[in-house]
Amino acid sequence: MTKTVTLEELKPLTDEQREEIRAAAKKPIVFDEDCPELSPAMIKAFQSSVVQRNRRMSMTKQAG
Repeated sequence: MTKTVTLEELKPLTDEQREEIRAAAKKPIVFDEDCPELSPAMIKAFQSSVVQRNRRMSMTKQAG
């Protein structure tokens, strides 16, 4: 089950939210057919796309 929460900027987390995050961090990652484990090549491609995205975002902030 996935729980989605939208946090407002600058609003501090409640104690309950902090505890939910701590509990989630302790749970193991479970891979299945909908969410398979990434191969080393897929991880490398994902990391590369993140670097490219961050460069674009950085350039956009500098231009604005």
